[in-house]
Amino acid sequence: MKFATAMYGDNIFLCLVDEGQNAILPLNRTERVKSGHESFPESMIEFISAGEPYIEKVKQLLDWVQTLEEPSAYYIPLSDVTLLAPIPRPAKNIFCVGKNYAEHAIEMGSVQDIPKDPIVFTKSPTAVVGPNEVVLNHKEVTKELDYEGELAVIIGKSGRAINKEEALDYVFGYTIVNDITARDLQKKHKQFFIGKSLDTTCPMGPWIVHKSLIDNPNHLDIETKVNGEVRQSSNTTHFIFPVEEIISVLSAGMTLEPGDIIATGTPAGVGSGFNPSKFLQPGDKIEITIEKVGTLKSMIQDKE
Repeated sequence: MKFATAMYGDNIFLCLVDEGQNAILPLNRTERVKSGHESFPESMIEFISAGEPYIEKVKQLLDWVQTLEEPSAYYIPLSDVTLLAPIPRPAKNIFCVGKNYAEHAIEMGSVQDIPKDPIVFTKSPTAVVGPNEVVLNHKEVTKELDYEGELAVIIGKSGRAINKEEALDYVFGYTIVNDITARDLQKKHKQFFIGKSLDTTCPMGPWIVHKSLIDNPNHLDIETKVNGEVRQSSNTTHFIFPVEEIISVLSAGMTLEPGDIIATGTPAGVGSGFNPSKFLQPGDKIEITIEKVGTLKSMIQDKE
């Protein structure tokens, strides 16, 4: 199941995405036809927090739709809706893991920069935008805007001191994040937060793939293209710290909550890793594809 937050007209609602039909199924609207009432939460965080009983409700709703003579009548074409970020406004900062691929650590420094323990920083919730949205070029504050394609983990239930062996039980699903970064601001401020948190620099989506569709998040192809040119091509098998370890480390003394987002790090091939550098320019189109998840597309604001 692929869960999304969509806008149709002035209405924002939760839906299921059917890529085969290139359409979405609105949960509450469909349930109203089925039973005369609406019981699904209005926001993705509320839905995730509601837990497994609501996953079962979705399965039952899908089964019911499939019994109808014209199930397609209950779907809306994807072309008629706007997909927002699956969690349009996270409840707290996005957790981000830095230098989680050895080759990326090396391209950003040297072999000595390969971390022994996870490097963790955060991005502001105000940086989040949805798929196919324009990313501001922020030319007034940066000349070095860079891309970072990443698998993101969505936490499904609260937990602290989570064992690695149980960590995936705390996952709701997976999405894609483009951890767009102002490299010059990183250098100027000697830390990551400002350079990582400019408005619109956290494209996310296009949906959340439920964990039932991904057996192993540590074995997924990941690719980033800029204007059709492949810049990043790797597999999450190359994680230094796999998803289970990241969750365990983050939760060691801090409670993870439903709807928390963890960006797991980016492979080699970022713009600043080239000689000369290939920083993002106005009008650039970025596509990040992760196996079993989908493709997240964004475009840098063109020149004014």
